[in-house]
Amino acid sequence: MTKKQTANNQFSKYVKWFWVTILSGTLGVIMLFLFASWGFFGALPTFEELENPENNLATEIISYDGSTLGKFFKENRTPVKYKDLPKNLVKALVATEDERFYEHSGIDFKSTARAIVKLGKGGGGSTITQQLAKLLFHGEGSKNIVERVLQKFKEYVIAVRLERQYTKQEILTMYLNKYDFLNLAVGIRSASRIYFGKEPIDLTVSESAMLVGMLKNASYYNPLRREELVRDRRNVVLAQMQRNNFISEKLKDSLQQKGLELNVNREGHSDGYATYFREYLRDFMKTWIKNNPKPDGTDYNLHRDGLKIYVTIDSRMQKYAEEAMAEHMANLQRVFFKEQKHNKTAPFYDLEKKQIDNTMEQAMKRSNRWIRMKSQGVSEKEIRTSFNEKTEMQVFSWKGDIDTIMSPMDSIRYYKHILRSGLLSVEPESGHVKAWVGGINYKHFQYDAVKQQKRQVGSTFKPFVYATAINQLNLSPCIKYPNTLYTIPKEKYGMPEDWTPKNSSDDYGGELTLKEALAGSVNVITAKLIDMVNPQNVVRLAQSAGITSDIPAVPSIALGSVDLSLYEMVGAYATFANKGLRVEPMMILKIEDKNGTLLEQFTPNSKEVLSEESAYVIINLLEGVTQSGSGIRLRSSGGYYPDNVATGYPYKFTNPIAGKTGTTQNQSDGWFMGIVPNLATGVWVGGEDRATHFKSIVQGQGATMALPIWALYYKKLYADPKLNVSMEEFEKPEELSIEIDCSKLDEKDLNKENSIDEDPEF
Repeated sequence: MTKKQTANNQFSKYVKWFWVTILSGTLGVIMLFLFASWGFFGALPTFEELENPENNLATEIISYDGSTLGKFFKENRTPVKYKDLPKNLVKALVATEDERFYEHSGIDFKSTARAIVKLGKGGGGSTITQQLAKLLFHGEGSKNIVERVLQKFKEYVIAVRLERQYTKQEILTMYLNKYDFLNLAVGIRSASRIYFGKEPIDLTVSESAMLVGMLKNASYYNPLRREELVRDRRNVVLAQMQRNNFISEKLKDSLQQKGLELNVNREGHSDGYATYFREYLRDFMKTWIKNNPKPDGTDYNLHRDGLKIYVTIDSRMQKYAEEAMAEHMANLQRVFFKEQKHNKTAPFYDLEKKQIDNTMEQAMKRSNRWIRMKSQGVSEKEIRTSFNEKTEMQVFSWKGDIDTIMSPMDSIRYYKHILRSGLLSVEPESGHVKAWVGGINYKHFQYDAVKQQKRQVGSTFKPFVYATAINQLNLSPCIKYPNTLYTIPKEKYGMPEDWTPKNSSDDYGGELTLKEALAGSVNVITAKLIDMVNPQNVVRLAQSAGITSDIPAVPSIALGSVDLSLYEMVGAYATFANKGLRVEPMMILKIEDKNGTLLEQFTPNSKEVLSEESAYVIINLLEGVTQSGSGIRLRSSGGYYPDNVATGYPYKFTNPIAGKTGTTQNQSDGWFMGIVPNLATGVWVGGEDRATHFKSIVQGQGATMALPIWALYYKKLYADPKLNVSMEEFEKPEELSIEIDCSKLDEKDLNKENSIDEDPEF
């Protein structure tokens, strides 16, 4: 064989092997695609799964004014539709992640080839559709090179199927809804709200570019940890947008000079507004879910099924309420700390050493540390020792959490110093709860002062005594009674001893009208009234007005010896403003599933408690409290705090306000209930323990502790005209048989004594 023939044979052999290699490789790739599509490399999603890819959707709590109050979630994801995405966000995504997104059918072979040739150094070859396939159906995958290659083929197959199943717009939207931006920001809506405090549609070009930049690796490009690095990555996205002619070079250069301008709004369960209400709602939903299964009989998952709960809370009013509480309580706490420096048993009064030790012991055994160590099998001796060993910890303060070193026992005593508070606002006519502030800080103090807690209500209970007397006897606010000691014999109501209450001011003599007596919170006249109408009838009226707690039918309830919740009290007071008609407070308007299908709509229950005339007379009496009684500080030129320092907050309310202060024994609890025609609000302030209180009545009364929160709150409400909180007069009945204008009554009428059967029909 000649050299030429040998050379030709060799060439033919090379050509043959070249084509064999090419065809084998091509066939091998085709087979890999086929094997992937047949599920040889692991199960592929079914048609149904492609149609409805599994998502962990957060349940969203939507306020009366349309804002998101909070969420319940396993992953904090609330999906949005394509129309809710700004164009600049979509352009930034396409320009950075997949320039030929609108041209390919799931696989960009040009980008794939580039990635193979450059071994990934020139950028990845995955399209947006492939990235979505990875997020939806198999996560990040293995680091093993063989498994990663096989996973890639699965991505190719799933991507093609996704392209057949969905439009380009749907794929973009699904991808942005699915991606985890970290810091509890799963999906573009959560990311937009958490990092910039706005809805996605309101994102600027720069903000959109930052979020798209995070798609490369949200852990590495984390704006809360590596702000400068994230800024550089955002600038790369802006450059890509300019390269693709989505923005001008001038705009790119301008935006690249800016900082990230973050506006962080965390959405954890202890963050945001209405945290105590949201926890109440969580418990309510657990019961609701048990009683309302899905059509297929299974239970809804509060953290994964994307329910929408529409509530009566107004986010603006909630914000103002929390701000008012923080504003006053921070100052009140400062004054309390100052007083306790001179208290040898701080923060307690009225307790012996043994009682204090017992109080601290109980607190220690209720603590999370004790419960956790006990469950781990640690001996009690070791646990007690640990409570006296100093350790690093973070404690609450009104200036922000403090990193400190102290023993757990010292931290318990420190927290015993912290005064607590609660506020509830209800619309009398609708029963809608508009603001619910269960405490000063949910992260540190999770006991709800609105519905869970019950404390002595003091003089705020007196209006129920007056209401019973007026409803039964048609008493005028102008009728006078002697301001003298009044004794109820023990035999009359089966008491252990005679009952002769004293006025808190120890001031007696002369006669007082009912309006003057309630304004001055005169105990002796309240005692006479409850004896006139029988305590049992007062209990009946209070319960009819919505108080569900047990109330003993004894005369001492007239002075507020009973423990009630703020929720009960505000709901009952709202009855006076609603012309005697009680509308049960309601918090939820409706519940929908993730598709917007109505699951349940809620309506309040209502019942008549008082005649319209009697209710109006009670309102007239309560107006006297803010005109000349303990609530007159609402009319003053400046707010008053217990250290006699003017706050610079001139209340100067001139509109009609019906209200009542309340102060319990030893100043343990301070209350203020305040009503305008379309909003009733109650405030409570006190310590965790009743022995934690101000030493003096001047500092510890309800008018000093609770009233300022109400005043600051309503100042904020009135400054926002969109809320339409009333400044008008209370509506007067067309026919009023009870005279409320004292100038029209002669002396005979003013001195009229009233009597009633021992147990009149209520």
